[in-house]
Amino acid sequence: MTRINRRDAFRGLAITASGGLLMSQSAFAQEAAASASQTAALLQGADVCVIIPEVTEGPYYFDPAMERADITEGRPGIPTRLRLQVVDAACVPMSGARVDIWHCDASGVYSGYSGQGDDGSVDTTGETFMRGTQFTAENGIVEFETVYPSWYRGRTTHIHFKVFLDETNVLTGQIFFPDALSEYIYLNVAPYNDRSGARDTLNSNDSIAAQSTRAAFAFVKELEAEYLVAMIVGVDPTAQSAVGFGGGGRPAGGPPPDGAGGPPPGGGGPTGTAEQSTMTPPVKG
Repeated sequence: MTRINRRDAFRGLAITASGGLLMSQSAFAQEAAASASQTAALLQGADVCVIIPEVTEGPYYFDPAMERADITEGRPGIPTRLRLQVVDAACVPMSGARVDIWHCDASGVYSGYSGQGDDGSVDTTGETFMRGTQFTAENGIVEFETVYPSWYRGRTTHIHFKVFLDETNVLTGQIFFPDALSEYIYLNVAPYNDRSGARDTLNSNDSIAAQSTRAAFAFVKELEAEYLVAMIVGVDPTAQSAVGFGGGGRPAGGPPPDGAGGPPPGGGGPTGTAEQSTMTPPVKG
């Protein structure tokens, strides 16, 4: 069987900010590498420059006090650059904002907690992979080097984030990905496809994705050696986050408290069939 080249497979495939897939032969005719300054143009062209709705923090947040761009700690997965641009309600970039992100790795587990994995036997207490903090530049942009997140029972593909202004958590949210791309990766690319069981939740039946609205669906583009995942994060500078555990979070280790959000114990079957992609991405590590 001929192995599909990542670039050939991605050619003509445009992934929109709302997570849908559009076929366009010219969509990615531009240069693959994109600079951070180019992202600022999203303010003029994107329709997602709005205040993003706040959603649950989930049970897996803690602040490891690690200001860093590369959050992988050498763990395997598809190289992914996450670029976020923090703006106010008038679409003016906000400099100096603190942005925390955290997400599961390619096997669907978070760092710092026990009782994880498809069989609940994984303990990552004391570890800090896929977590980090950056402060926005003058153009409101932060970048993280990470890997494409996997899935876990009861949730669609996502990355968590918090935005802080003057030490006040003004927004807690989640970033979502196109189902077609995620589904192809999970079925065809190691180590994502080394898992037992089947993905049970898509964007269409994830209640948190629905609460987040289309403003929380990222734009995804192929670069030379990684994916670029970009999103504008609109915040209200006068707001204060009403969810989660605040800036300090809680210490790593132990099960999450009841009612903290995250994956429900029973999950839930998908309401539709995921689209299929024909992409073979690179794998890091």
